[in-house]
Amino acid sequence: MLHRLRRFAADHWVLAIGIIVLLYLFVPIGVVAAMSFREAGHNAPYTLDNYKFTLDNWKHPFGVAGIQDAFLLSITIALVATVVATILGTLMSFALARHSFRGRGATNTLIFLPMATPEIVMGSSLLALFVASGVPLGFWTVVIAHVMFCLSFVVVTVKARLAGLDPRLQEAAMDLYADERQTFMRVTLPLVMPGIVAAALLSFSLSFDDFIVTNFNSGTVVTFPMFVWGASQRGIPAQINVIGTAMFAISFLIVLIGQLPRLRRKA
Repeated sequence: MLHRLRRFAADHWVLAIGIIVLLYLFVPIGVVAAMSFREAGHNAPYTLDNYKFTLDNWKHPFGVAGIQDAFLLSITIALVATVVATILGTLMSFALARHSFRGRGATNTLIFLPMATPEIVMGSSLLALFVASGVPLGFWTVVIAHVMFCLSFVVVTVKARLAGLDPRLQEAAMDLYADERQTFMRVTLPLVMPGIVAAALLSFSLSFDDFIVTNFNSGTVVTFPMFVWGASQRGIPAQINVIGTAMFAISFLIVLIGQLPRLRRKA
């Protein structure tokens, strides 16, 4: 019996560590979800004694003044920044992966700089640029700032997908008398599309929850992360936990739906 337990532990210790790490990562999310069902007005530390379950917070997720405007503003900024960054980043990825030109190596290096640069440096640099240029801070300066740091993630993600493509598939399409446009639309683009979608989802998440860069360049506009930061000075309302839990659930469902075709193929 002891030998079997040792054998089982030896064969599954990596899996056990992985499960422990995942549980550690999901504990804060679980706390947020639990607090979203807590009766409003109870800001005392969470214990079973002072926890009062209620669904009122989910019935009125925008019951706090200003939270709806901040949430919709963050959604709008994230959508605009995602569309722009995804289009530009995809074009840059094709240029870097498929073409040789002077400065290609330097461009590849520069792409990683926004990812490696601390957000406070990027935020303050963009602020200095906007102020020196006389650009008023507001919605569009936030969008520009978000496109700046989302662009690198899009390029890296789509470029990795392009690097994994089998060039023989496109060569076969050309051998079957497809022109360059038909090959791109019917072969290359469908194969790259999972990488483009993944890059867009990543950009949306990064833009929606950004605080540091946004705080430098927002002016008078208040995004959802900034609203959360301001509310934390007085006590975080339960509606913030509701929105956070809902966003996580939606993200999880999108990832799950994206994995279903692959699971069906394996079955």
